[in-house]
Amino acid sequence: MDIQMITAWLRVRVEVMREARDQGATSTELAVIAGSLLVGAGLLVVAIRTKLAEKIGIIEGG
Repeated sequence: MDIQMITAWLRVRVEVMREARDQGATSTELAVIAGSLLVGAGLLVVAIRTKLAEKIGIIEGG
């Protein structure tokens, strides 16, 4: 999945949940949103580690 698509979906879902305060949200929906945030954070960590490893490799190799 594309990270921009996940972000857009999350924004829409959170906005819908804000507008429907009286109806509440299901625990499954909240779990999916929390899981998506965790996956996004994990992907960000992997991207940063990959970039740092690339930079360190350039420094050590050059």
